[in-house]
Amino acid sequence: MPRIQVLSDTLVNQIAAGEVVERPANALKELLENSIDAGAQSLNIELMAGGTKLIKVIDDGIGIEKDDLALALHRHATSKIKDFDDLQRVGTLGFRGEGLASIASVSRLVLTSRFDGGAHAWRVEADHGRLSDAEPAALALGTSIEVHDLYYQLPARRKFLKSDSTEFAHCAEMVNRLALANPDKQFTLSHNGRASLRLMRGDVHKRCAAVLGDEFVQSAVAIDERAGPLRLWGLAGSPTLGKSSRDAQYFFVNGRFVRDKVIQHALREAYRDVLHHDRHSAYCLFLELEPEGVDVNVHPTKIEVRFRESGAIYRFLLTSLTRALSATKAGAVPAGVDPETGEVLAASAQYTAATPATPQSYADLAARGAYRQQPMPLPVANEPLALYERMFGDLRRDPATAGAQASAAADIAPFIATGFAPNPVQTTMPADRDGIPPLGFAIAQLHGVYVLAQAAEGLIVVDMHAAHERVVYEKLKTALDLDHMPMQPLLIPHVFAADRLDVATVEDHQEALRQIGFDLSATSPTQLAVRGVPLLLKDADAVELAKSVLQDIREVGMSQVLTGRRNELLATMACHGAVRANRALTITEMNALLREMEATERSGQCNHGRPTWFRLSMKELDGLFMRGQ
Repeated sequence: MPRIQVLSDTLVNQIAAGEVVERPANALKELLENSIDAGAQSLNIELMAGGTKLIKVIDDGIGIEKDDLALALHRHATSKIKDFDDLQRVGTLGFRGEGLASIASVSRLVLTSRFDGGAHAWRVEADHGRLSDAEPAALALGTSIEVHDLYYQLPARRKFLKSDSTEFAHCAEMVNRLALANPDKQFTLSHNGRASLRLMRGDVHKRCAAVLGDEFVQSAVAIDERAGPLRLWGLAGSPTLGKSSRDAQYFFVNGRFVRDKVIQHALREAYRDVLHHDRHSAYCLFLELEPEGVDVNVHPTKIEVRFRESGAIYRFLLTSLTRALSATKAGAVPAGVDPETGEVLAASAQYTAATPATPQSYADLAARGAYRQQPMPLPVANEPLALYERMFGDLRRDPATAGAQASAAADIAPFIATGFAPNPVQTTMPADRDGIPPLGFAIAQLHGVYVLAQAAEGLIVVDMHAAHERVVYEKLKTALDLDHMPMQPLLIPHVFAADRLDVATVEDHQEALRQIGFDLSATSPTQLAVRGVPLLLKDADAVELAKSVLQDIREVGMSQVLTGRRNELLATMACHGAVRANRALTITEMNALLREMEATERSGQCNHGRPTWFRLSMKELDGLFMRGQ
């Protein structure tokens, strides 16, 4: 048996490189993090062959002194920490002192740096761990690092690398992560001599628009929540724009991109109620906490962290993001977006949320006939317009009557149930300063599926079933939370055939069923009778509703239905209670639905994550018809 021996420093570094420098993107990450820790404001990256031939990073940081150049390439040599106490509260991206040494052991590395105040720059070279003496060099203030032929002398490792295009894609993603975490710094990336990415200094909104796209920023929900030493801020993507993959999920802890199971589970749970089942959320979120509360010394790649109070972190993330997503209501324009142009606002307006003022005053709209049509020589057109004028003419002329009109509409609409909870549903129409509601006024129903409404900004299209489903769903949740689920007794019970398991389920859980608004009883060993249903669902098919609820209970059990799977059960109930397609609605009913949407949390999506409404601005409509071109 071979005797135990001490490994050489070069071999130790090459072994460490297997974890720290798995591919060119990992090497690039180590170099960029060092530049950011050095206070660089501009980072220029040049790659060749996906980073396998060359990785070059030039920064304008404070630089490295001559005597420290060789030390920078030694294993476990760092300026970031000095003792164990520093390790307990790491405030920099790098701290282990392994990155440069590992890279230098598996490549030809050239390190050139000019320290702030130095007469000129100095350079050292390392050829797979063998260091040269420092030599004078020409360079402006800062540091330049060139990594040539990564894994060139280690063919066993090199064969695991993918194609140049794949490796470059990983490098570009690494740049995106660091760029999102540092929007105040400039990043330039070129590949094989061609410019690939140029990100100018700005704020989080501008940087997210450059990396994730304008559509993400324009529809995202701005978050800034605090609880003691914890702060969560950034942009949470609209559930309507869910992705087919997780490649648009960026989460940072104290400025460091991480992937953590606690974090991912909390965010997934927060989106569960508004995201389509086969889609993934997009977000760029930042968690700030005391350095002592998180351990970043878990893995050499530093992408994993461990929280001291993981339970508290989980609850804070879930509560904060759920609150932000629930505050989004149909008709609202996302914070950080100009309501007139749809462009991203400046940093000073990052987190100013509120429904924006209407571009024109109400008097201007009335003067140019925005809510009035000129007479048309078509008799069929006159009656609908006259009806619309009779219903909403007073409202447009006198915004003060908006509350009374909306309340009357809510009372008339038979399919919208209100006033069942101790805290009544808002019946005063949410409106801007000119009395125009965010979703405008209904003017028509299209194919029995969509409600068309005219708003200050253009045309609103609402999926009436999806919208009403969300409204009913939120009311069911509120009623159950308040332990106040009113029941509607049926004058004539609905009797239906049922198997013995359903009968047994009713007999075993009769009181629990009453808790969610059902009065079910067995009339025979093979028959059940529905004697009462939740008041909110009084117009639903009682038999089908009862069958669906019993099926859910049989699959997961009553205790789970009332706790972990509660929302799934309520979603099933809401789907049965929502107004169906091809149901003809009156103008009054349509407007009642619009007002309910404006007052309902999460009304931008149905229970399954589908969008409930879209807005077509006048600019977009003019473009369709080439007006002004």
